[in-house]
Amino acid sequence: MFVDTHCHIYNEYYEDIDKLMEKVKNNNIKFIINNACNIKTAKEILELSNRFDNMFVVVGLHPEENLDEIDKMEEIIIYNVNNNKMVGIGEIGLDYYWNKETKEEQKKVFIKQLELARKYNLPVIIHSRESTGDMLDILKNYKLKGIIHCFNGSVEVAKEYIKMGYKLGINGVVTFKNCKLIDTLKIIGIDNIVFETDSPYLTPVPDRGKTNDPSYINKIAKFLSEELNVGLDKLAEISNNNVSEIFDIK
Repeated sequence: MFVDTHCHIYNEYYEDIDKLMEKVKNNNIKFIINNACNIKTAKEILELSNRFDNMFVVVGLHPEENLDEIDKMEEIIIYNVNNNKMVGIGEIGLDYYWNKETKEEQKKVFIKQLELARKYNLPVIIHSRESTGDMLDILKNYKLKGIIHCFNGSVEVAKEYIKMGYKLGINGVVTFKNCKLIDTLKIIGIDNIVFETDSPYLTPVPDRGKTNDPSYINKIAKFLSEELNVGLDKLAEISNNNVSEIFDIK
């Protein structure tokens, strides 16, 4: 059984979430971690998680969202610190691909959420796009646990994140044509990876173009199993142990 450490299961993407969560169970996905991006989705997934034993959540303000909402997001995080369904802060980070003009504001909002994670001893799920230099410089100031979401960097960058104690989130991107991530994984190994889907996005080959969901973890794992010559049971054992190192989920 695998864990989906990063998905976006919102009503705007899925017509029948009850049916979807039943599909998740039937496809041997142990549990999912539903990620918020803004105030609306944070409130939605916190409420949703109460309905499903196999859904946990992280809440945070994504760098592409309205950064003026940070104070409201802080209130939500603090209010739910003792909620056993909220297991971390995310999806947070820096995105210089879409938002170069808001770099400084992004960094302030990101740092504020890292400070909350440190204060309340919560793991983080990190979004980093075309911002590796600033990301590494900022994260080095915090001894936190977490996941580098949608990792697709070099061996050297992977080693830097691993050295700081982060796990690398591997999703359907690894199956895409011309993606070099599998070559990186062949060098660094699988001891520091976790699986994720980023549903409804990034559906793995050969289903790219369809709406993604947490059951596709099995196809991502199968691809890695074949490419790295590692048994599925071993992949599940290692990745699930890594999830347990980050999140306090019973």
